[in-house]
Amino acid sequence: MLSESYRVLEQLRLPHGLYVASPSQDYKYVWIRDCVYMALPYLDKPSNLYEQTYYRLLDLFREYEWKLDILCKHKPQWEWEYLHARYSHDEVREIPEEWGHIQHDMIGAFLFGIGQGAARGKKMLRDKKDKEIVQKLVNYLCKVEYWHDPDNGMWEEWREVHTSSVGACVSGLKAVEKLVHVPEEAVQQGLRTLMQLFPRESADKPADLAQLSLVYPYRLFTGVLGEAIVANVEKRLLRERGVIRYEGDSYYSTLEKTHGRSNPLEFYYGTEAEWTFGLPWLALCHMELGHPEKAAEYVRRSEAAMDGPGKLPELYYSGTKVPNPNNPLGWSCAMYILAKEAMNGGTHALRGLA
Repeated sequence: MLSESYRVLEQLRLPHGLYVASPSQDYKYVWIRDCVYMALPYLDKPSNLYEQTYYRLLDLFREYEWKLDILCKHKPQWEWEYLHARYSHDEVREIPEEWGHIQHDMIGAFLFGIGQGAARGKKMLRDKKDKEIVQKLVNYLCKVEYWHDPDNGMWEEWREVHTSSVGACVSGLKAVEKLVHVPEEAVQQGLRTLMQLFPRESADKPADLAQLSLVYPYRLFTGVLGEAIVANVEKRLLRERGVIRYEGDSYYSTLEKTHGRSNPLEFYYGTEAEWTFGLPWLALCHMELGHPEKAAEYVRRSEAAMDGPGKLPELYYSGTKVPNPNNPLGWSCAMYILAKEAMNGGTHALRGLA
């Protein structure tokens, strides 16, 4: 299945080095976060595909440097002022459409990816300007005070302080501290928020699929703390063909078409969509925690959830074998590749943050 999954990524990779999330019409966009995760399988490969993705993302930030300069001086007051999360696939430009763009985790993820590549000796920064951009992104996170600034989170929904977003920023800042100046207090503020909210994702969500990122790839919670996060996700969110994002998720709920998405979370309990990348993500977390047998079980479940060789859809409707139109989802296929290669004893192993 590995070669088929790599083929999916190749088909979604654009000439400029970034990726569309899925071939579906709704997802033919470039998301910064998706690109970071879809590039991870190439982190330890001898090709320069990993760097190409980051060079184009750096070019994106260079194009919007004027906006970054403003944000580094003045904390944004309106949602549209923040850096955008989603761009057109051809010219990689902002899309004039209302969207949940306040996603601190995407900036943290980008910085994390830069640091991971540099730790392996990859030339992640081409010139002085690239280094300036990375420094400005660090300054941006500090200016918005990411550790208590509510964002839309990984799922681009209502604003809260999300531990998955705070954790991404902490890891991103730590990852680039050898490349640019990172105020230690900015890291410590994030760590304090993580412990204050533990084991919750946010005020509204006691458990969330996005929290798995704190174990893999960020490795912020290891040992007993990591075990607690994973156990909570498995207990509350694990389903047959995937992991629901959180209890009461209305996105592609079996009730969404008739009742919309504006009801209280409790209204959607038991109808939440099952996200396939939760299965390989759990496998990766169990590998981090030293449970290879459990990881192998989740890899097998990932393969059973495929809708064709190497193809994982975004999600399945609750309790069914019916996928949604975002099929295949590049992020899901990338997570499967990472999990399968980890099980096969591949070279992929993220560097520690200490």
